[in-house]
Amino acid sequence: MNRNRHQAQKQTTQAHRENIQKALQHRLEVARAKGDETLIRLLEAEANYFN
Repeated sequence: MNRNRHQAQKQTTQAHRENIQKALQHRLEVARAKGDETLIRLLEAEANYFN
């Protein structure tokens, strides 16, 4: 049972990380479309934090 809980926690953590990365990618695409260089730099720095 403890093993199942640990596995579920790992899956949840991974799903959360993937959702953050998807949202960040979307925000970066929007910033690029708008030409907001300051926001692009900030979002790229944030993306590097997760890599």
